Amino acid sequence: MPIYEYRCQECRRISSFLILNVNHPFTPVCRHCGNHSLERVISRVHVRLSEETRLERLADPSAWAGVDENDPKSVAKVLKKMGQEMGEDFPGEVDALVEEAMDSQRNDAAGEPDL
Repeated sequence: MPIYEYRCQECRRISSFLILNVNHPFTPVCRHCGNHSLERVISRVHVRLSEETRLERLADPSAWAGVDENDPKSVAKVLKKMGQEMGEDFPGEVDALVEEAMDSQRNDAAGEPDL
Protein backbone atom coordinates (compact mmCIF):
# COMPACT_ATOMS: atom_id res chain seq x y z
CA MET A 1 0.00 0.00 0.00
CA PRO A 2 1.48 3.31 -1.01
CA ILE A 3 2.28 6.04 1.46
CA TYR A 4 2.30 9.50 -0.08
CA GLU A 5 3.90 12.56 1.48
CA TYR A 6 2.72 16.12 1.08
CA ARG A 7 4.34 19.43 2.11
CA CYS A 8 2.06 22.09 3.54
CA GLN A 9 2.26 25.44 1.75
CA GLU A 10 1.52 27.22 5.03
CA CYS A 11 3.70 25.60 7.73
CA ARG A 12 6.11 23.78 5.31
CA ARG A 13 5.89 20.55 7.34
CA ILE A 14 5.42 17.17 5.72
CA SER A 15 2.44 14.90 6.35
CA SER A 16 2.31 11.24 5.31
CA PHE A 17 -0.86 9.49 4.19
CA LEU A 18 -1.53 5.81 3.64
CA ILE A 19 -3.67 5.49 0.52
CA LEU A 20 -5.72 2.31 0.59
CA ASN A 21 -7.46 2.87 -2.74
CA VAL A 22 -5.68 4.94 -5.40
CA ASN A 23 -8.90 5.09 -7.45
CA HIS A 24 -10.75 6.84 -4.60
CA PRO A 25 -10.53 10.66 -4.60
CA PHE A 26 -8.19 11.92 -1.90
CA THR A 27 -7.77 15.48 -0.64
CA PRO A 28 -4.86 15.83 1.80
CA VAL A 29 -5.10 18.07 4.84
CA CYS A 30 -2.02 19.12 6.82
CA ARG A 31 -1.85 17.15 10.06
CA HIS A 32 0.07 19.95 11.74
CA CYS A 33 -1.92 23.10 10.94
CA GLY A 34 -5.04 21.87 9.09
CA ASN A 35 -4.26 23.73 5.87
CA HIS A 36 -5.70 22.30 2.64
CA SER A 37 -2.96 23.68 0.37
CA LEU A 38 -0.43 20.85 0.10
CA GLU A 39 1.95 19.72 -2.63
CA ARG A 40 3.03 16.15 -3.16
CA VAL A 41 6.74 15.53 -2.58
CA ILE A 42 9.01 12.72 -3.66
CA SER A 43 9.52 10.53 -0.65
CA ARG A 44 12.54 8.67 0.56
CA VAL A 45 12.29 4.93 0.73
CA HIS A 46 11.30 3.76 4.19
CA VAL A 47 12.58 0.43 5.39
CA ARG A 48 10.94 -0.99 8.48
CA LEU A 49 13.57 -2.23 10.91
CA SER A 50 12.98 -4.45 13.88
CA GLU A 51 13.20 -2.87 17.31
CA GLU A 52 16.26 -5.02 17.99
CA THR A 53 18.06 -3.63 14.93
CA ARG A 54 17.18 -0.04 15.88
CA LEU A 55 18.51 -0.56 19.42
CA GLU A 56 21.71 -2.13 18.05
CA ARG A 57 22.24 0.94 15.88
CA LEU A 58 21.84 3.22 18.89
CA ALA A 59 24.24 1.08 20.94
CA ASP A 60 26.97 1.45 18.32
CA PRO A 61 29.66 3.77 19.79
CA SER A 62 30.13 5.48 16.41
CA ALA A 63 26.57 6.82 16.75
CA TRP A 64 27.78 8.90 19.72
CA ALA A 65 31.00 10.18 18.12
CA GLY A 66 31.41 13.93 18.35
CA VAL A 67 28.71 14.46 20.98
CA ASP A 68 29.55 17.30 23.33
CA GLU A 69 27.28 17.01 26.37
CA ASN A 70 28.00 20.68 27.17
CA ASP A 71 26.63 21.83 23.79
CA PRO A 72 22.80 21.82 23.64
CA LYS A 73 22.79 21.71 19.83
CA SER A 74 25.02 18.63 19.85
CA VAL A 75 22.75 16.91 22.36
CA ALA A 76 19.64 17.91 20.37
CA LYS A 77 21.10 16.34 17.24
CA VAL A 78 21.59 13.03 19.07
CA LEU A 79 18.10 13.20 20.61
CA LYS A 80 16.54 13.76 17.20
CA LYS A 81 18.50 10.85 15.76
CA MET A 82 17.40 8.63 18.64
CA GLY A 83 13.79 9.66 18.10
CA GLN A 84 13.97 8.88 14.39
CA GLU A 85 15.53 5.47 15.06
CA MET A 86 12.79 4.62 17.55
CA GLY A 87 9.98 5.96 15.37
CA GLU A 88 9.13 8.83 17.69
CA ASP A 89 8.24 12.27 16.40
CA PHE A 90 9.07 14.91 19.00
CA PRO A 91 11.08 17.59 17.17
CA GLY A 92 9.19 20.46 18.81
CA GLU A 93 9.88 19.09 22.28
CA VAL A 94 13.60 18.66 21.54
CA ASP A 95 13.80 22.16 20.08
CA ALA A 96 12.13 23.59 23.19
CA LEU A 97 14.58 21.77 25.45
CA VAL A 98 17.53 23.05 23.40
CA GLU A 99 16.25 26.62 23.58
CA GLU A 100 15.82 26.31 27.34
CA ALA A 101 19.36 24.95 27.74
CA MET A 102 20.82 27.67 25.52
CA ASP A 103 18.97 30.37 27.49
CA SER A 104 20.37 28.87 30.69
CA GLN A 105 23.90 28.96 29.23
CA ARG A 106 23.47 32.59 28.17
CA ASN A 107 22.20 33.52 31.64
CA ASP A 108 25.13 31.70 33.28
CA ALA A 109 27.59 33.49 31.01
CA ALA A 110 25.98 36.86 31.79
CA GLY A 111 25.87 36.09 35.52
CA GLU A 112 22.07 36.24 35.60
CA PRO A 113 20.12 33.87 37.86
CA ASP A 114 17.90 31.19 36.24
CA LEU A 115 14.18 31.99 36.48
